[in-house]
Amino acid sequence: MSAKYYAPHGGHPGQDQLLTDRAVFTEAYAVIPRGTMRDITTSFLPFWERTRLWVISRPLSGFAETFSQYIMEVSSGGGSDRPETDPEAEGVLFVVEGAATLVVNGAEHVLAPGGYAYLPPASDWTLHNHGDETLRFHWVRKAYERVEGLDMPEVIITNEQDVAATVMSDTDGKWATTRFVAPDDLRHDMHVNIVTFEPGAVIPFLETHVMEHGLYVLEGKAVYKLNRDWVEVEAGDHMWLRAFCPQACYAGGPGKFRYLLYKDVNRHMALRPFR
Repeated sequence: MSAKYYAPHGGHPGQDQLLTDRAVFTEAYAVIPRGTMRDITTSFLPFWERTRLWVISRPLSGFAETFSQYIMEVSSGGGSDRPETDPEAEGVLFVVEGAATLVVNGAEHVLAPGGYAYLPPASDWTLHNHGDETLRFHWVRKAYERVEGLDMPEVIITNEQDVAATVMSDTDGKWATTRFVAPDDLRHDMHVNIVTFEPGAVIPFLETHVMEHGLYVLEGKAVYKLNRDWVEVEAGDHMWLRAFCPQACYAGGPGKFRYLLYKDVNRHMALRPFR
């Protein structure tokens, strides 16, 4: 059975709708509900044709520190021959609707829903939508932290359906993580995984750790503990959690609860971050 991936389609609510929503922005976390991803909140990028995007995380004082995350929407015939303008940026692409024709270092790949691509800094790549359906995909960007003695990671092209999920121990198979990069591959300084909870499954303690997180809910709903608060989230919502923000969740059912997870990993802590 193919996976489900929620993607925003824009539009605007009617004038008869209430203004109340679940959007929250605090010093420790933010929740950007799917209802905020409307036409009026889109952005545009240089050198991208027939494309708009929602920026759901960006480096900012009091917000995300290590990464940016976009939901890209590329109409038929759109795309870019110069998608990334920062030679120090690495990227992960994850397709949720449509098909992307990705050319990397001269090799062509077609990414269907569930398609994943890791692109090291200074990769020679282009991306276009040659199909009739609108293409929607996540684009996570981070300034790569080089380490003397470690090689640069290679390009990775795969699909979620081709990667076996790793079941968390002592969970009766109810909590699993699809890892596109081996955790012990220290060349990588970020991971973008998919976390899956069966209905009723839980994170059974308040995780508190150094990794910053971006979580985009691909499917289902849950109640998430973020710092001091319990917050309801559903498919299409995005959460940002700063380092050390306590976190846990209950998966609400009736189906699976799944999210795309960013975290920074495998590097020393900067001792002079503001110099």
